[in-house]
Amino acid sequence: MPDWLRGCYSDGVPVNVYQAVKDAMQDLIAPQLASLQGEIAAVRGEMTGFRGEMGSLRAEMGSLRGELLAHITRLDERITIALDLRERIAAIEATLRS
Repeated sequence: MPDWLRGCYSDGVPVNVYQAVKDAMQDLIAPQLASLQGEIAAVRGEMTGFRGEMGSLRAEMGSLRGELLAHITRLDERITIALDLRERIAAIEATLRS
């Protein structure tokens, strides 16, 4: 029994009250704390899984970005070739008309 409880009541009463409060806390609060610790551990595990998934998604997005840029580059080259051919055809047509 803590020193501050000694002498407040008759010898048996403080011990019984202190023990009752202690038992109630152990019976009611301790299991809830243990349950919360389990839930926190589960959430941490889920967060770790999500971090892994996010890393995979970032890698996949980087790959898709590279593919998209490659397609855009090829389209740009094709458009440049098409415009060049159009100018050449226009020049040939102009030469034939004269």
